[in-house]
Amino acid sequence: MNGATRVLLVEDEESLRMAVSDALTAAGYLVTVAADGEEGLQRALQDAPDLILLDLMLPRMDGFTVLKRLREDQLSSPVIILSARGEEWDRLQGFEYGADDYIVKPFSVQEMLLRMRALLERTRGGVPGIKDLEKARFGVNQVDFQAYSILHDGQRVGLSRREMELLRFFMENEGRTVSRDQVLNAVWGVDEFPSHRTVDTHVLKLRKKIEVNPERPQHLRTVHGVGYQFLAQPDVTAGPAR
Repeated sequence: MNGATRVLLVEDEESLRMAVSDALTAAGYLVTVAADGEEGLQRALQDAPDLILLDLMLPRMDGFTVLKRLREDQLSSPVIILSARGEEWDRLQGFEYGADDYIVKPFSVQEMLLRMRALLERTRGGVPGIKDLEKARFGVNQVDFQAYSILHDGQRVGLSRREMELLRFFMENEGRTVSRDQVLNAVWGVDEFPSHRTVDTHVLKLRKKIEVNPERPQHLRTVHGVGYQFLAQPDVTAGPAR
């Protein structure tokens, strides 16, 4: 299975780049490397690899900027950040920009390979129930799952890969109240380290793209003290739960 999987490694430290590249090759992955942020961004957009390993402290363009540009260009390749910066703010920033996992240096090669395999399996499996749908409608929104975008009241809005997975999860659980922990486990995975704040931040971003009035949401509602509830056809007479 790994033989067909293409990995882009963006790392400026030569010794680590060579060691990780050798380990990936030995595990059967097809590896492309980049030594700085600009080269990494160019290769990612050109090749659309199956998975990207991205350092943060890179010359010419830092990893956060690379990640942001990738998601702005709607590249859906999963990204694992490899960084010596292990503070909570750095991890949250990485997840909010669209990273799928975050590994703090120094790390074991075995851990990296296991996380890669788990992420690739989640990515290929998608969110159950609606993973085969290409388009769906609710309210003034038409969701295009293939193009990672929403036609919102006639205006096209792009979605990051994480926002699309979050929306898929909510749509799959329409009408149910789901806790933040359920969202984290389903969308981020149990092996990652985001927080409830990460969920709330992504929900706020998603509301701006799907709600007519994000301050008074009708589709993606907060159930105070519990979590969130998605309604494709909300009961507007009940008043918004924010």
